Amino acid sequence: MISDSTRMRFDKEVAKYPVDQKRSAVMACLAIVQDEQGWVSPETEAAIADYLGMAAMAVHEVTTFYNMYNQAPVARFKLNVCTNLPCQLRNGQDALHYMEIKLGIKMGQTTSDGLFTLQQSECLGACADAPVMLVNDRTMCSNMSNARMDAMVAALQAEAAKHPLNDASKLGATA
Repeated sequence: MISDSTRMRFDKEVAKYPVDQKRSAVMACLAIVQDEQGWVSPETEAAIADYLGMAAMAVHEVTTFYNMYNQAPVARFKLNVCTNLPCQLRNGQDALHYMEIKLGIKMGQTTSDGLFTLQQSECLGACADAPVMLVNDRTMCSNMSNARMDAMVAALQAEAAKHPLNDASKLGATA
């Protein structure tokens, strides 16, 4: 489940911590797996737990606590819409609803073409710029009016057309 090259990347992260605290690298190890595979499977959680000498449930708790870890395969573009209270007060829920209509899916679903997965998100730390969205856990999009969401979707579709993926198993991967 964990390749030798992945294990070497784990080793680099673990080396940053005292020998008796290698469990501190759990988030880095999860990020490495997600970067390579696009998501974190239960089998991968177990392999990370074994590597770090911790309970598989402890790794699973980290995976499920943070929405940056995908617990199932996601589309090429994962769109997180903040729906926390400050964003709610500035139309975050409306933005999520608009994206559901625009993409023809409900929150938590993936479009049939495999381009978009739509998720709600807890606070993204940009309340003054609400409504906000996060694309692939990396790109923050602020002040997302319907027109800006339309433009973002069009730009992502154009990027996908210009740079098609050769390996569908890498959908959602951030590399």
